[in-house]
Amino acid sequence: MGFMQKIFGTHSERELKLIYPIVDKIEALEPEMEKLSDEQLRNKTEEFKNRLKNGETLDDLLVEAYAAVREASKRAIGQRHYRVQLIGGVILHQGRITEMRTGEGKTLVSTLPAYLNALEGKGVHIVTVNDYLAKRDAEWMGQVHEFLGLKVGVVLNSMENDERREAYACDITYATNNELGFDYLRDNMVIYKEQLVMRDLHYAIIDEVDSVLIDEARTPLIISGQSGKSTKLYEACDILARQMERGTASTEISKMAALMKEEVEEDGDFLVNEKDKIVNLTAEGIKKVENFFKLENFADPENLEIQHNIILALRAHNLMFRDKDYVVKEDEVLIVDEFTGRIMPGRRYSDGLHQAIEAKEKVKVKRESKTLATITFQNFFNKYVKKSGMTGTALTEEKEFRDIYGMDVIEVPTNRDIQRVDQQDAVYKTKKEKLNAVVKEIAEANQKGQPVLVGTITIEASEEISELLKKKGVKHKVLNAKFHELEAEIIADAGQYGAVTIATNMAGRGTDIKLGEGVTELGGLKIIGTERHESRRIDNQLRGRAGRQGDPGESKFFISLEDDLMRLFGSEKLMSMFNTIGLPEGEQLEHKMLSNAIEKAQKKIEGNNFGIRKNLLEYDQVMNDQREIIYKERRRVLDGESMRDSIYKMITDTVEKAVNTSISDDQLPENWDIEELKSLLLPTIPYEDITLSEDDIKHIKKNEFLQSLKEEAVKLYEAKEAEFPEAEHLRELERVILLKVIDRKWMDHIDDMDQLRQGIGLQAYGQRDPLVEYKFMGFEMFDEMTTSISEDTVKALLHVRIEQNVEREQVAKVTGTNKDDSVANAPVKRVGKKVQPNDPCPCGSGKKYKYCCGKNY
Repeated sequence: MGFMQKIFGTHSERELKLIYPIVDKIEALEPEMEKLSDEQLRNKTEEFKNRLKNGETLDDLLVEAYAAVREASKRAIGQRHYRVQLIGGVILHQGRITEMRTGEGKTLVSTLPAYLNALEGKGVHIVTVNDYLAKRDAEWMGQVHEFLGLKVGVVLNSMENDERREAYACDITYATNNELGFDYLRDNMVIYKEQLVMRDLHYAIIDEVDSVLIDEARTPLIISGQSGKSTKLYEACDILARQMERGTASTEISKMAALMKEEVEEDGDFLVNEKDKIVNLTAEGIKKVENFFKLENFADPENLEIQHNIILALRAHNLMFRDKDYVVKEDEVLIVDEFTGRIMPGRRYSDGLHQAIEAKEKVKVKRESKTLATITFQNFFNKYVKKSGMTGTALTEEKEFRDIYGMDVIEVPTNRDIQRVDQQDAVYKTKKEKLNAVVKEIAEANQKGQPVLVGTITIEASEEISELLKKKGVKHKVLNAKFHELEAEIIADAGQYGAVTIATNMAGRGTDIKLGEGVTELGGLKIIGTERHESRRIDNQLRGRAGRQGDPGESKFFISLEDDLMRLFGSEKLMSMFNTIGLPEGEQLEHKMLSNAIEKAQKKIEGNNFGIRKNLLEYDQVMNDQREIIYKERRRVLDGESMRDSIYKMITDTVEKAVNTSISDDQLPENWDIEELKSLLLPTIPYEDITLSEDDIKHIKKNEFLQSLKEEAVKLYEAKEAEFPEAEHLRELERVILLKVIDRKWMDHIDDMDQLRQGIGLQAYGQRDPLVEYKFMGFEMFDEMTTSISEDTVKALLHVRIEQNVEREQVAKVTGTNKDDSVANAPVKRVGKKVQPNDPCPCGSGKKYKYCCGKNY
């Protein structure tokens, strides 16, 4: 603790001093609330809503509302909020993150701000990390809200649109971060307002906020459609990759060295840099690729696809490992989340890496998909008017929460003092010695009946320890991505007498481990970490599984100098120093320098990962600004607004652009290139002709000429309007065509921006900032796209015939997302209800569909 903190206290301590008086007032109301009948307590909800209508604020109501929720909770589910839970509830209402230790009852804390903010009638979203927790919490905590007269809904992956719409219409809705994000994207792809499922994004309470906003924020949400790219190249590159030899150089040839044509000694066909996960071909490797594919020159631009795919194949074989990064199940490659150790069904590595792994594992290579809609979690959650979060571990990432989300972290004291004992790390020279020590420690604890929870980073490690325990005759359960169906049940039993549970570090998060009979006397739950994680926060989460609510417990991490963390990120000098120490086999290493090296390595990786997420956000910010413009325009169409003024502006803008392209300001009329102007304008706007009379040539100015062309184009559109018996027919036609053109152009633009992003790194070689270049080029591309939208829309409308029946339709079929199961050939379900002839027309005219947009015109 620094000098200033000793005098003034930490940020959390200072903020808590301001919150304690509020909590005192809530607690003081308890006797008054206890006297109310159930009906009187329920009637408080209507009273609070009326007071809001009459000018009071949520802050004015907080004390009474929280006191009412506390009393309702006692009556509905038999749980009374502790003082620390009331403190957490105030912090959440303030739009901040409350750090509360595991077992402190964060789920109950959320009922307080959820109820208070739901009184506004704009909807509250409680965000969980998986469907199981969303359903459990909606059923469990939902009883409190329903007791007070509020409606509670839950959104699950399996739900149809009508069920989702109903759930989002409730006062409080429980859902996972993935479902919320994808529903937002899908809502911005629908073609009728009636198909929307969500309301506006008002207030979100994010449970396990670090998992949602930090761990998962490295991967954007992506909705995909089918692409036509062949899969044969992946298979060919896989065959070649198996024939190539890995070089022995320990580091990659630096790109700068290659550019400067410096001599670098190399062997083999390719070099692998494990630390930065990069593969480079050697000169010998390039020759092999040329021979295999019969290429004259590997570096030719027409060979870009082969260049990309052979590197992918080599990465798949040398940097992506089965049962660590992914598992193969039922002829499918399934990614394992590096943070949770869980399988992520439906999620695929991007940029062709997934297909390269499929080719390596000899399973069916799926066709590459086209991105139809995408958003990062950072940009999605920043769309909420207010958001808050709770977790057991957030302080190590406080800077990121502040910088990216504008949320500070307040550490709330525990309800009871922590009794858990956190032992010093046990460090061994080799992995084998470490595993022997781990098994010995487990067996000793198990012999006396003390429950043990063993945390591993990978599935492979959990199975390795399981095999060693079997040999020792120690009964145990394994919980990893392969057996996650019984996750909650297994983890809940991990505190029973004699239980030994092996789990990937984050498995069962959100499930309490309660101690069995007689376990307290044995020292409580024992946590054993078999390796340090890249993130200190995840190590802390593993420790936090023991010692809940003042229970006893202990934790200890076992490390070897061969662990990835030490091997790749530890100081080489330090590692070689300890490797040269001649210790007897199985002897434990102890040195302060080792502990410091571990923490330094973790801080280095945390910094790297923050950089990756910040970089992702900075790039997506460009797309986000563009996305906002497109989605706003789409919503105007869906809302049934008249697009007439927009169409007229598109017409005049199209004319102006063509004139400015073909005629410069300082040119005399006799030098104007009228033929070029005709070639630009006539395909879009059907003028009878564009000519200049002799009188025009002598007197007309460019601005006058431009104005006359604009007026003539507008008259052509007015004539088109007059062809329609009812103006609303054309108004709906405008909406139909504009929606179709926007969607087609936007989806192509997303792909183009993705290609730009992948290639922009080359700008760094020209001493230019890739992000600045991406912003500049992205703006130009967006400008080109909006111009193209205008021209295509104008062309379609000025050439439409009255007898044409133009209907709204989705321009691409969704085949799945990067975060859930999807089958490309599954039958396409209708989005929303089919419009029948006698239904009111979706365009909002008030007429029957058959007499309006359903009529042939």
